[in-house]
Amino acid sequence: MFEALADRLEGAWKKLRGQDKISQSNIQDALREVRRALLEADVNLQVVKDFVTEVETKALGAEVITGVRPDQQFIKIVHDELVQVMGQENVPLAQADHSPTVVLMAGLQGTGKTTATAKLALHLRKLERSCLMVATDVYRPAAIDQLITLGKQIDVPVFELGSDADPVEIARQGVERAKAEGVDTVIIDTAGRLQIDQDMMAELARIKETVQPDETLLVVDSMTGQEAANLTRTFHEKIGITGAILTKLDGDSRGGAALSVRHISGAPIKFVGVGEKVEALQPFYPDRMASRILGMGDVLTLVEKAQEEIDLADAEKMQEKILSANFDFTDFLKQMRLLKNMGSLGGIIKLIPGMNKLTDDQLKHGETQLKRCEAMINSMTRQERQNPDLLASSPSRRRRIASGAGYKETDVSKLVSDFQRMRNMMQQMGQGQFAGMPGMFGGMGGPAAGNSPAAPGWRGYNSGAGSKKKQKKDKKKKGFGTL
Repeated sequence: MFEALADRLEGAWKKLRGQDKISQSNIQDALREVRRALLEADVNLQVVKDFVTEVETKALGAEVITGVRPDQQFIKIVHDELVQVMGQENVPLAQADHSPTVVLMAGLQGTGKTTATAKLALHLRKLERSCLMVATDVYRPAAIDQLITLGKQIDVPVFELGSDADPVEIARQGVERAKAEGVDTVIIDTAGRLQIDQDMMAELARIKETVQPDETLLVVDSMTGQEAANLTRTFHEKIGITGAILTKLDGDSRGGAALSVRHISGAPIKFVGVGEKVEALQPFYPDRMASRILGMGDVLTLVEKAQEEIDLADAEKMQEKILSANFDFTDFLKQMRLLKNMGSLGGIIKLIPGMNKLTDDQLKHGETQLKRCEAMINSMTRQERQNPDLLASSPSRRRRIASGAGYKETDVSKLVSDFQRMRNMMQQMGQGQFAGMPGMFGGMGGPAAGNSPAAPGWRGYNSGAGSKKKQKKDKKKKGFGTL
């Protein structure tokens, strides 16, 4: 997402390179590039006009900072304005004083509303909030079955009365059930249509009047661009919404929806869907999104992803093994699987500052090489995984592994030699200095050596890393070291 917008904006910075200061004359070309970038990203025209005007005013009025180049100062101004347009700060989901908190999900058919309902339930469950999902979409074939299936997948109960019941009555009884069982949050999945119509709006209004939700979230397909903002405004005027969830932001979205929704509709974006998996939902942070758009990465989101997967005790044991050169292929395999659990390699890499320029081919090549490594390690015996030196001195073992994995002996030899070199370098680096090993991906056939943002899994954590449950038990631990 946003690659085209980021490339266009980079062209704007280039217009100011080599200049002594920002002036009325030299800023016009840069502003023209910014305007073109936003229009091509399908940002609402009024948003573009207001954005460019604000950037120009702030740029010309900015004080010259010693040691800061004009293009750097201009980037900072554009970044701050992007944050302003998208809402300045994250707006968390409401949690009512009474129980349960009721969340009403609305939206057109095909936006991913039912899946977003399950994603939100899983997100809240990770925050240790109990949930009940209520299926009121009695019109779309298999909509109720879909929600039940998703509920089983994430271990969240679903309340339903079948496809013949009145949606308003289903919603009312669902909330009553949650009250009786002491459930913390109720999420009501409502019916959608291919387009806005009076029947859908009337039904939503009746459900809302009956259950009195604490949140009314509109699920919007980010692929619709600036139309997403107009849709949000229409729902807000007719129903009254408290926020939006943007889905499919991992696809070919050009960014227009993310940059238009808040400014046009007045409703904040609260969450974004970044994949098809039920875990792929993230709280929306305008400053982090602005950094991604400008190619600065998003280290905070990367850290949060890792914290969800890494256990404190495992991290401490792994660090001890690294420092004592006892890190073996079993550990390496474990870290590769950890990386998979955090999401796609491409998605993780693009959160790292400076890595947005890696091409899709490079990322795909890196994914392929990780799979090759995993296949070869899986062909090893337990003894060979625990003692990689056995493979360095035994061609017959390497041939057997290569045959079992479907690769050449030279591939296994390269894996072993690169692993030993990496392990030696890791031992030589001091505690807390795991900042990336030259040749890690390059040596194993991924992106070129020195260009790799991260070695699988182990890179970037120290003994402070931990799961959320562990962090609550040990509040003195502070998370991650270098990334």
